[in-house]
Amino acid sequence: MVAAGVDVFSDALRAQGVGVTDVEWRPPTIGLADDLTQLALDPRRAAANRVAVERVLASRSTLVDVRPATEVLGLTGRTLLHSGPPLTWETASGPMRGALIGACLFEGWADTPEAAEALLAAGGVELDSCHHHRAVGPMAGVTSPSMWMWCLADPTDGREAYSNLNEGLGKVLRMGAYGPEVIERLHWMTTVLGPVLQAAVRSRTEPLDVTGILAQMLQMGDEAHNRNRAGSLMTLRELSPSIVAVDAPKSDIAEVLRFIGGNEHFFLNLGMPSAKLAMDAVGSVPGSTMVTTLARNGTEFGIRTAGTGDRWFTAPANTPVGLFLGDYGPDDANPDIGDSAIMETYGIGGFCMAAAPAIVRFVGGTVPDALATTERMYQITLAESPALQVPILGFRGAPTGIDVLKVARTGWLPQINTGMAGRVAGTGQVGAGLVQPPAACFEQAVAALAEESRAALG
Repeated sequence: MVAAGVDVFSDALRAQGVGVTDVEWRPPTIGLADDLTQLALDPRRAAANRVAVERVLASRSTLVDVRPATEVLGLTGRTLLHSGPPLTWETASGPMRGALIGACLFEGWADTPEAAEALLAAGGVELDSCHHHRAVGPMAGVTSPSMWMWCLADPTDGREAYSNLNEGLGKVLRMGAYGPEVIERLHWMTTVLGPVLQAAVRSRTEPLDVTGILAQMLQMGDEAHNRNRAGSLMTLRELSPSIVAVDAPKSDIAEVLRFIGGNEHFFLNLGMPSAKLAMDAVGSVPGSTMVTTLARNGTEFGIRTAGTGDRWFTAPANTPVGLFLGDYGPDDANPDIGDSAIMETYGIGGFCMAAAPAIVRFVGGTVPDALATTERMYQITLAESPALQVPILGFRGAPTGIDVLKVARTGWLPQINTGMAGRVAGTGQVGAGLVQPPAACFEQAVAALAEESRAALG
């Protein structure tokens, strides 16, 4: 017999005359043993994590306005925001470069893709992370001054978070496409969609309760990252009376309603800033091992924690595995990209796949896989959300508050479901699938948190 683990088991077998071979084995962990011990024994950790997760659970989100990015984000001159941790033109992936090129064409900073690429390569455009501006953007996440933004606020403290408007699926800017149809759509969203939505939102007697819609979505088969059918329809239902009352040409109103009704991911860009609001509520909490950001820029994956504040821990992004559109295959997919992993950071999306078993038809896997994934995510989180519940699990609350220490101890990484952008700039979407952060991000976080703990405790 082979025995692995504590000696008492093998000693008991030997006492019974059983031949035993001892092997050295420990459960797979992430990070150095000394660092994990330091975090586990930190007397601040339990209370700090309780504070951090309670701030997340207390957060609420309402839609209060729709405004241009130049107003709400203060973007001036030639500045573009992007998803994930900070990057440069030199380190940008194909779809990120495509989206940056498209944004330059949209803003009129260049007349051709070649001219836009030359401008970007020469450093003629300032690049910064959406997360540094209280904003999030799906996939490439590129946001330019003229784009219109959803403005969400937490009614308990007035904090705000922002996201651009969702373009739909296929050849879209966020997937790295920049053809004439992409630029034309962006101009329509700027001249028609944004102003109509602004008038509609401002005319409402009460702000739209986005947290309430998120809670209902989980009861209706959405997980709020890659499946937003119910959420988009509920948003359309809530906004339609105000939209039809807007003083605008009937043709514009009809086109706005058609666009929203035909875009199953319309709600995603409302859900993301809602999750961003909740995670930003945490702030810096010394001693906490809770993750506050999961984000990808198509080159690197980055995480941030409550105990280390705004510091990024990055590593090369993994490539999703899943289902592909048309003739596309694994060789066509770019590594993981987008701020939409803020949904998993909040505890929904891939963490709540059990609430949306039909998602496997879009990202791959099986229904039992979806159920098992959610069950596993409970093992690496700190709490369950009373507001966001999973019906098939007896209305158990969504797993909330990713704990770096639990991830490190179990070796289980957060599960993300995501769209896949084409590796080559200009391609657009090639599929959707499942992906996890690189373990190296958590190794760095463990080391930094342990260093902070030693410094604080002396």
